[in-house]
Amino acid sequence: MWGKMKMIIVSFVLLFLPELVFAVDGSVIDTGSTSWMLISTALVLLMMPGLAMFYGGLVRAKNVLGTMMHTFVAMAVIGVLWVICGYSLTFGNNILGGLIGWNKDFFFLRGIDEVITGGIPEYIIAMFQGKFAIITPALISGAMAERVYLRGYIMFIALWFLMVYCPLCHWVWAPEGWLFNSGAAGVIDLAGGLVIHVSAGISALVVAVFLGPRLGFQKLAAPPNNLVMTLMGAGLLWVGWFGFNAGSTLQSGLDTARALTMTQISAATGALTWLCIEGIIYRKASALGFASGTLAGLVVITPAAAVVLPVGAFFLGAASSVACFYAVQAKIKLGYDDALDCFGIHGVGSGLGVILLSFFIRDSWLASATEAAGRTWTAFDQLFIQIKGLGATILLAAVVTAILCIIVEKTVGFRIDEENEYIGMDQSLHGERGYDFS
Repeated sequence: MWGKMKMIIVSFVLLFLPELVFAVDGSVIDTGSTSWMLISTALVLLMMPGLAMFYGGLVRAKNVLGTMMHTFVAMAVIGVLWVICGYSLTFGNNILGGLIGWNKDFFFLRGIDEVITGGIPEYIIAMFQGKFAIITPALISGAMAERVYLRGYIMFIALWFLMVYCPLCHWVWAPEGWLFNSGAAGVIDLAGGLVIHVSAGISALVVAVFLGPRLGFQKLAAPPNNLVMTLMGAGLLWVGWFGFNAGSTLQSGLDTARALTMTQISAATGALTWLCIEGIIYRKASALGFASGTLAGLVVITPAAAVVLPVGAFFLGAASSVACFYAVQAKIKLGYDDALDCFGIHGVGSGLGVILLSFFIRDSWLASATEAAGRTWTAFDQLFIQIKGLGATILLAAVVTAILCIIVEKTVGFRIDEENEYIGMDQSLHGERGYDFS
């Protein structure tokens, strides 16, 4: 009887010791961190329908399905490429002098079936990183809204993923990447300020200039078809961003709590700042302004969430909102048609965060960098590394994107013809209507 009681007691205790779980090869699985990473992966994927709603609500009714399809198609195209070769190209060992990575065990994810990294199954890390890869080219679609062929868009994002995203991700996040190993602790980019938002923003600017403006740009009114949907999309992005930033710590601990908190502070500050700017200038505070300010606060904290204190998150959110507000206004004077402000918010806001985070780094991080460097490591030392990373990102994204635009246009066609642009992408490319007004 006592033997049975001991078995029951032991079984009961083990229910409250989830960290004592072992993989097939004997590696210990940290189920707390694993559970958080599963949730984070789902939260980042939730950002995709959020982005589709955000973008879809901003275009005219005749293009709402075509615009939303740009986001959803990326989930399929990049989702497949990531499994085939993307994970290997980004997180594999250096090849071609460190330009890119490769690991045959990551090809089709065939060699990670029983691999545990840091207490987390490698499958989860691969899928988490894969969601970052999916959303990045989808962001660029905002610059080409309402005026591209679907076939051209698919070809562009596939090539862009292979030739811009994978090399840049390898430089910044792979253990052998040259930016990862720059300075005392490498370039600081927690969740993709450089890898995702700056690269997408710069590429969006190049694409917008290459394609030229939409028909009637600055002459005909093109009001958003559904700001309610846009606002809901912004809300989903805000929620998903907690997985985006806090999940990038690859743990469930103090750094996770810090990243989540700084994300919330910056997003709220960015939204409030944008509303204040509109209130002062226009005497009205708009729903679109609130959504834009939220995004400005989120993108600026993306590289910095693990290293700054709350006052830094507050300052970054406010500064980004101001910078992004005027960047969005500037496109009208400069005459380029970044339809949904990918460059004005993602490129400008996150680029600002990459630079300014250097001046708000917590003392404990600088102390660790000082120990690693063997000398006093200052904010200006880190600033130099951040500027180097920003410059490399801008150069790679701008040059390769310009080449890809030419290739796509000369092969399958990129810019839609005038007749179909006038009709709208929903009917001309998809044979459907987003709204039935009959």
